Amino acid sequence: MSHVEDELTSQPECWTRVAADAADHGRALPAPGERVAIVGCGTSYFMAQSAAALREGAGQGETDAFAASEFPHGRSYDRVVALTRSGTTTEVLELLGRLKGTTRTTAVTADPATPVMSAADDVVVLDYADERSVVQTRFATTALTLLRAHFGLHTDAVVADARTALSEPLPDGLVDCTQFTFLGRGWSVGLANEAGLKMREASLSWTEAYPAMEYRHGPISVTTRSTATWSLDEAPEGLAEQVRGTGASWIQGRLDPLAELVRAQRLAVAVAASRGLDPDQPRHLTRSVILAPDPA
Repeated sequence: MSHVEDELTSQPECWTRVAADAADHGRALPAPGERVAIVGCGTSYFMAQSAAALREGAGQGETDAFAASEFPHGRSYDRVVALTRSGTTTEVLELLGRLKGTTRTTAVTADPATPVMSAADDVVVLDYADERSVVQTRFATTALTLLRAHFGLHTDAVVADARTALSEPLPDGLVDCTQFTFLGRGWSVGLANEAGLKMREASLSWTEAYPAMEYRHGPISVTTRSTATWSLDEAPEGLAEQVRGTGASWIQGRLDPLAELVRAQRLAVAVAASRGLDPDQPRHLTRSVILAPDPA
């Protein structure tokens, strides 16, 4: 079993633990009414997208999500939350350093022995969700579950759905597809983006992700009989029939969207195995992007 496969199967336990501990981290996390930005890189950025949509949708305050490198320094926020598994990512550390003393910052990380511990004003350490694989699975979803629980949006049903996602077989024929498209709505758009990233990282697949209503606005034109189109959330009326009309496979998510992401993680590992790839060591990637300082 690969590290990523072992790690993704532990997600129900990680989610249960972080939800139980969420109240202990309340002071480090955004308070209702604060204007908040959530930032990250790669997988963490997509979790930030989902968390921002959840918080704002829950009426807890204006919440934006940005890639750490694209943070708009001309805007004012009460708190910036950085999601960073490694605690060493250059863009995140540079952003936290620039905000020091002007904006309250919180880092959610997996490794307490990294520079982020002193770079942020507040830190939440989820060391039990750390990973050996380069490909992120359980840390990302556990960090999102922490925020979801903090917003009052986590339930035991989500964990039950995750167990179902791990135990049921994947839909027939998916491993043989050559193109994968993931769709989301609202907070699950970030999850769709992350599902696409997992497929690209682990299995080198041609993968795309879109807000579900946007799929008709161009992307469906490349859909063929070898395409799998997976809706992680409720699909717009008529879209399933339109996709099936192209000859593509349509997969309608029926679990909580975060549990549907677990199914997509499993698919990425399965496709990697079918192609003889090591999902723990994706091509050209490392656990953390650490950039050399500018010699100037």
